[in-house]
Amino acid sequence: MTRPTHSKALVYAGNHGKLELKEIQIPRLTADQLLVRVTGCTLCGSDLHSLHGRRQVPMPTILGHEIVGEIVEMGERFPPVDMQNKVLRQGDTITWAIVANCGNCFYCRRGLEQKCERACKYGHMGFDSGHELSGGLAEYCVLAAGTHAIKLPDAARLEVFTPASCATATVMAALEALRTPPTDDSHIAFIGAGMLGLTACAVAKASGWKRIVAIDPVQTKREMALRFGATHAYSLEEWQAEVSQNRDYGCDALVELSGAQSMIVPGLESLRIGGQLVLVGAVFPVPPISLLPEQLIRRLWTLRGIHNYRPEHLRSAVQFLAECGNDFPFAELVTSWHSLSEVQAIVQDGLSANVVRIGVRP
Repeated sequence: MTRPTHSKALVYAGNHGKLELKEIQIPRLTADQLLVRVTGCTLCGSDLHSLHGRRQVPMPTILGHEIVGEIVEMGERFPPVDMQNKVLRQGDTITWAIVANCGNCFYCRRGLEQKCERACKYGHMGFDSGHELSGGLAEYCVLAAGTHAIKLPDAARLEVFTPASCATATVMAALEALRTPPTDDSHIAFIGAGMLGLTACAVAKASGWKRIVAIDPVQTKREMALRFGATHAYSLEEWQAEVSQNRDYGCDALVELSGAQSMIVPGLESLRIGGQLVLVGAVFPVPPISLLPEQLIRRLWTLRGIHNYRPEHLRSAVQFLAECGNDFPFAELVTSWHSLSEVQAIVQDGLSANVVRIGVRP
């Protein structure tokens, strides 16, 4: 295979809702880098928030961090095995953690690799960093030193595995944050039935949670949640009525996955004494919520925030999809695939309220 010299890429330069198709030179690899040909990239909500100016990102940049690619070239010091200790070779299909970390800084030493002080964050790097080809909306991507890669199963489908490096791994981190495992009468509620919420329902089902509630304003998403393992699916109004009519012990865990600030405080009414609140979705500016310290103390609540994930959560995500991916309709969630040249379709399809994910095959 002849080594490519240039890569087509969609560049976001701050013009809201606009992407520009450009050609970027592929650099000569250093000994600890790896070059992949992007075979698929799905756009998550944070990409769309960045594209439309609701979330700050260095510019110009190549968006897209849910990526699957094929190894083209490996630097001699890039780890020869993946996170599962499988040998990596040219032609292998891989995905990788959203953050490449140094392993030695203040945060890495404390198990917060996603907050590494010298991080390379895929789909979030500006061109002045020297990492131009670091996003998925391009033909090729250069993986930096400290990247945690994982080889995908031979039969892996792009529709199922491409979101693993963001949505699935983040869900694994969110559910791991819960202090107690599910029991015979365990009850968990998820705010939001987008990609994160649907994945969370499936993981909760596979993990043994008995009562799994999905809350979302869109009926089609509520219906989909039931196919992903939810035992109940409500709009916010339906859920509030259900909570007020059934004053039992409430839910053991409430996980916010949509960023909808207006749903968090009403959701707290459903949280039992000793319950746990995990916030995940608000990765863009939202209004503050009102939470009384006395309520937090007297009800013995635990509050956690989850942003991105540790490398081992990606390993768990790929393992879950390999073992359980066919038990749920994950393949239906990527509703359309586009080439890099279909710029306008990418932007328009991503804005549709009924779309969970769109994909790009460069």
